[in-house]
Amino acid sequence: MTETPTQAGLQSGGYGLRRDALSPMETLAQSVSTIAPTTTPAATIPLVCALAGNGTWLAYVLATAAILLVASCISRFARYSSSPGSLYTYASMILPPSLGATAAWSLLLAYIATGSSVIGGFYHYANLLLHDATGRVASGVFLALLVTAISIAIAWRDVKISARLMLWIEAVSVTLIMTVVVLVLVRHGLHLDWTQLRLHGMTGSGLRLGLVLALFSFVGFESATTLGAEARNPLKTIPRAVIQSALLAGAIFILCAYTEVLGLRTVGQDLGKSEAPMRVLASVGGVPVLGLLIDIGVLVSMFAGTLACITAAARVLMLMSHNGLAHGSLRATHARHETPGRAIMVTGIAAVAPVAVLAARGASGLDVYGWMGSLATYGFIVTYALVCVALPRYLRDHAAYRPGAQIIPWLAFAAMLLALFGNLYPVPEGPYGKLPFIYLAYLCAGMLWFFLQRRREEAPPTES
Repeated sequence: MTETPTQAGLQSGGYGLRRDALSPMETLAQSVSTIAPTTTPAATIPLVCALAGNGTWLAYVLATAAILLVASCISRFARYSSSPGSLYTYASMILPPSLGATAAWSLLLAYIATGSSVIGGFYHYANLLLHDATGRVASGVFLALLVTAISIAIAWRDVKISARLMLWIEAVSVTLIMTVVVLVLVRHGLHLDWTQLRLHGMTGSGLRLGLVLALFSFVGFESATTLGAEARNPLKTIPRAVIQSALLAGAIFILCAYTEVLGLRTVGQDLGKSEAPMRVLASVGGVPVLGLLIDIGVLVSMFAGTLACITAAARVLMLMSHNGLAHGSLRATHARHETPGRAIMVTGIAAVAPVAVLAARGASGLDVYGWMGSLATYGFIVTYALVCVALPRYLRDHAAYRPGAQIIPWLAFAAMLLALFGNLYPVPEGPYGKLPFIYLAYLCAGMLWFFLQRRREEAPPTES
């Protein structure tokens, strides 16, 4: 029988990665940290509110439903296959090679661009805190290089240390945010905010555009699948991590969206225009000191997101190298640490390079966060859609197909198409309007490499 890449990789010792290194909680930490749930209440929900207004909570309800559809598809794959290539592996096992390559290059860009996004967020919040403490700010380029260098060092040293650190960082940060949210709701009393629930002033176009931004809050929820060669009992722990991270993030985001709109309205402020919403919310809850602590938590969460994205991207790049989609040297793993050192270095540099250039040109950290995050969304949406399309045939091949099994995959596929359309029309203004062309240029370059490699492999050997 011909071995699939996944089977061959596992039988050869997990591609040189450390086997059975991660517990179920540490596997879950990878997905949670890539989502970086602390950043959404502080940075993304205000952007959604600026578009959807009182429909912000509804945008997150719809985004959660769409992501759970996709999570259901991914978890079905993860019950039968574990590999460091994650969604790329799932798509390439079923779809034609060209679509498998599309998924690989899209997923790699998605993780790297998300890393760039949170690096931008890191230097924004670092300078915000530095200015409050000293009245001065540091170079954005220096801060971007610093957080990336530390992340590369940790990801290179030990995936177990990396996962544990990410777990504790996010746990503390989310706890602070939920404490403020609960205090605000308690002070509001046991009655509902009917202005929000009746969607007063919300427009259909605002909800559609807000939904696209709400989806960005979730991207990376599937990144636990990149630990398929390192998680204990991966065929059980990874599917659970995918579903759990989507459910956990959705519940937090919906509650935060509702509470932030409510809390800022009580003091006459517009959430869509607030630059420090969690500080205002902490004051409304009667614990202003937590506002500062949450901003510190957001800063640390941005660091955790950088670490998680480099960890995930490196493993995708390593498997791409094994399958001929990237240079062969990138498949190497460190003899002692059992981590893909070269791939970690490459993905780390790729993540920080555009941020350093933009920061040197004077771009704000929040602008970089928005631009690179939107670019990442294209890669995630395309990859999610391809995985959903591949699922029905995959289930047939594993004798797990049931009547009606196509319903969820096609619903998830339709949701991703609608999200993609929402990104493209109407054409965004300014830098956002250039992002689709940047993604297409990148994808064309990746596919050109793919076709050149295929042509070399199919060429007859030359006679000596």
